[in-house]
Amino acid sequence: MNHVDPAAIDTSTVAELCAELIRIDTSNYGVDPRTKPERPAADFVVDFLKKYGYESEIYESEPGRASVVLRVEGSNPDLPALVVHGHLDVVPAISDNWTVDPFGGEIKDGYLWGRGAVDMKNMDAMILTVLADMKTRGWKPERELIVAFFADEEAGGVLGAQWMVDNHPELFAGATEAISEVGGYSVQVGGQNVYLIQTGEKGMNWMTLTANGRAGHGSQVNHDNAITKLATAISRIGQEQWPIELTDTVRVLLEKVAELTGLPFSEDPDDLAALVKELGPASPFVGATLKTQANPTQLDGGYKVNVIPGVATGAVDMRPIPGTEDKADYIIRELAGSDIDVTSIVRTSGYEVPFDANLVDQMSAAILAEDPDAIIAPYLLSGGTDNKSLMQLGITGYGFVPLALPADYNFSAMFHGNDERVPLESLEFGTRTLARFLGGVR
Repeated sequence: MNHVDPAAIDTSTVAELCAELIRIDTSNYGVDPRTKPERPAADFVVDFLKKYGYESEIYESEPGRASVVLRVEGSNPDLPALVVHGHLDVVPAISDNWTVDPFGGEIKDGYLWGRGAVDMKNMDAMILTVLADMKTRGWKPERELIVAFFADEEAGGVLGAQWMVDNHPELFAGATEAISEVGGYSVQVGGQNVYLIQTGEKGMNWMTLTANGRAGHGSQVNHDNAITKLATAISRIGQEQWPIELTDTVRVLLEKVAELTGLPFSEDPDDLAALVKELGPASPFVGATLKTQANPTQLDGGYKVNVIPGVATGAVDMRPIPGTEDKADYIIRELAGSDIDVTSIVRTSGYEVPFDANLVDQMSAAILAEDPDAIIAPYLLSGGTDNKSLMQLGITGYGFVPLALPADYNFSAMFHGNDERVPLESLEFGTRTLARFLGGVR
């Protein structure tokens, strides 16, 4: 039992700690020499933890592609361990499109600016701040913690969480649940703060499409043009209208929105669109969970205007509704046609986990202690997180990065967007709430 109030944590240093992490450029371009390995950030984390007496280990899947893992003793050894994880990599940023240096970690106008401010060096800094406070003021989490800072999340986790699960599953022995991005943040619905706990994720299928044809001179008749084949396939995929398929999580969330706003709930597309709109900045996230999506994202073919290439390639990012992954894959291949080779380069299954769960009750209690009038609701994430990899070990994953956000703050636009930033007050709220949660979670 803790005799120290975890919520009395000093949050004055969390923004600068996050800024220091942002200043370490860990841009992940995937399989591309421009990728900046996570090792410098991992070294920073290990050095920070060492100052407070923690012994952590670095694991490299490839030179420089580093993840950090440590265990923190809990006050109740009879409880299973909880994984608390973030990722150290970020998506790239084009400086010319920003009003500040994306890797400057600038604090101004009540915000911390920079790549990773919300995805997800904010949570990394919150975790580190809470761990430091445990040592400084002498309190323990209820459950043993397995704390991980993974590499490569922004490229599907192949060199990060997935590599750790495949090569070092023993590090997560004894854990039954995990928390990470993207959940626990607030939106305004019907004038009330609603905090969305992430209780599921859509599947993910990143695919390459390859068209082969007959190379030749651009002036000649050519009925076996790889560019034409690929363009036709990409167009069919991009224009496909997928049916609405509401999961249990999405249904519960939208029924709650209907209750708060008085709008009707039905599966009519117009009714659903009206309910999603009420979620404000979260509507892009939630709107993408009503159905499977498949977006063409890359095209490549040819090297000269008067040469018909023999090969053309493209890429599609598909996010299927949980449980429909195989069906969605089949549909994509049918749309592409027999002339196109379709290869999955990263494929993971979606999932939903219980909202009616003790861990969710503890998350809710931590939020309500900070915001007593709040409403807690589940939601399905349209993107993906490292929880998918941990699920392979039987570890139930939730999204919980608690942030009380201003009503006019476009949270979803911050993910992979220009001028990414997070309110300082939100960081401090999140740190207190995370400390409350870890201090009392059972």
